[in-house]
Amino acid sequence: MIRFSKIIAVVLVLLAFLLSGYAWMLSRKPAAPVAPPPPVAKVAAPEATFPVVVTTKALPAGQAIDASALRVAQLTINPGGAFMSVSEVVGRVPVFDLGTGSPLLENQLVSGLSMRLEAGQRAVAVKVDEVMGVGNSVRPGDFVDVFFALKADGKDVDHSQSRLLLARQRVLAFGAASVDGMPANGEGRAQQKPQGAAHQAARTAVLAIAVEDVNRLALGDAHGRLLLALRHPNDTAAPDPTLFAELQTALQPKTGKHGAALLSGVDRAVAGLTTETLAAGGSATRARGSSVAPTVGAARPVRTAVAAAGHEVEIIRGERRDTVRY
Repeated sequence: MIRFSKIIAVVLVLLAFLLSGYAWMLSRKPAAPVAPPPPVAKVAAPEATFPVVVTTKALPAGQAIDASALRVAQLTINPGGAFMSVSEVVGRVPVFDLGTGSPLLENQLVSGLSMRLEAGQRAVAVKVDEVMGVGNSVRPGDFVDVFFALKADGKDVDHSQSRLLLARQRVLAFGAASVDGMPANGEGRAQQKPQGAAHQAARTAVLAIAVEDVNRLALGDAHGRLLLALRHPNDTAAPDPTLFAELQTALQPKTGKHGAALLSGVDRAVAGLTTETLAAGGSATRARGSSVAPTVGAARPVRTAVAAAGHEVEIIRGERRDTVRY
């Protein structure tokens, strides 16, 4: 019995050695390659697009853009300064010629103070100082009355005078500040001036003036002293032009339907104004140059003129001047 048990033990040991050898041989064989999984087809993500206003036809420089020349296109790029709505561009003016299909950009369009002017207005700069500029309290967007003072010079101005020249004129710029520099959210006025310019006195003011009134401002500034009077923006009072005689123009227009009283806008600006007319007013305009024989005792010749309201004679005796109307 004991011998039989020994035989079985030996057989088991041999079997264990055989299994170990077989396992060692299996470990020496390379592992069978695993087939890769089939590729999964990728679905391309849709490319992002942006609404951009583009031209549908060529746009010449200097002409207002019409809505029919624009459309909104979906582009894969979003250029800086582009517009998303046609209404933002209608009426704007290109700086240079633009071709068909071009995206419209802000730097391609006219900007600045010119865009703040209404039809028939011009931006005019006048010299200012602390007194004339209401102690440097004027700000862009304010409304001012422009007064002027003329001193008698014995030539065009007989008597020193001061009066309202232009009423309720809008200030576009004052010194370094302008309406273009105002914050879009309407925040404080302190942000209108560039940094470091708070203590710099303004030297010029830019006003929005009707084109037919530019001659008045130019003569008042050249031969007299201007004064700005700040007014409340809700004060819309204006002089009644029917109370005063019409100022005669420097250039006389043709008679008939083109009479001086019917001139306006650019036509009246072309007709111009003289210092004498501005100083004397429409009813007392004197035409210089025609002379008659001097009267007895006159030190200087007597000159006559025909005014709009009739005839008048100016008698000059030394430094004394007398005007007789009839």
